[in-house]
Amino acid sequence: MRAIRALARPASSHPASGGHGSRMERLGLSMPECHEIADELYARCKPWPGRDVVRLAQALVDTRTFDARQIAYDVLGAHRAGLAAVRAADLGVLGRGLDNWASVDQFACSVSGPVWRMGGIDDARVLRWADSPDRWWRRVALVSTVALNLKSRGGTGDTPRTLMVCERLVDDQDEMVEKSLSWALRELAKRDHAAVAWFLDRFRERVMPRVAREVATKLETGLKRERRFGREGGR
Repeated sequence: MRAIRALARPASSHPASGGHGSRMERLGLSMPECHEIADELYARCKPWPGRDVVRLAQALVDTRTFDARQIAYDVLGAHRAGLAAVRAADLGVLGRGLDNWASVDQFACSVSGPVWRMGGIDDARVLRWADSPDRWWRRVALVSTVALNLKSRGGTGDTPRTLMVCERLVDDQDEMVEKSLSWALRELAKRDHAAVAWFLDRFRERVMPRVAREVATKLETGLKRERRFGREGGR
């Protein structure tokens, strides 16, 4: 933690990091700096038993800093023994205080999604997240499906479980949930085009316009938005 704080910047220079009123302390590290520290930390703890890596990640999360949390998820997500050692109760500790999209997405893509894919938690737990009154845990549920389908996260494709969560949240009008529903469906579309097309048709009266538009464009063009002036639209 001393090495992390040594790179801290004044609050006025903190880069944007998915704020939305986040209460986390920001040390102002850039994402490349966070990744560099995570790589160094991973190299040190690579031979450690999985439970020790889980405890390290929990200790970093307990600092209540945005930067250390990102590093914690990065290290744990890269450590196969660490992921295999994660228990359901650990996810509650590792996800404590989630209150911004950047932290949620790192947690879901690197930790909760892979743990779910590996059988460390069951579908019922993810559906409980989907039913949470907390918008960020509902987003965790959806973004966790990305790890089921994204090759770079070890995903090989899981249509039934992805659509199970998407159906659970198809009526949710919260912006953070709506955007993650679009992402989950677009990621699945790379694996199972027909299933996503079926989902859009099945729920065409309920799916939010933004989601319908972005996912339909993905199905038709392979892009999130149609290209304008030779470039794809931004996120």
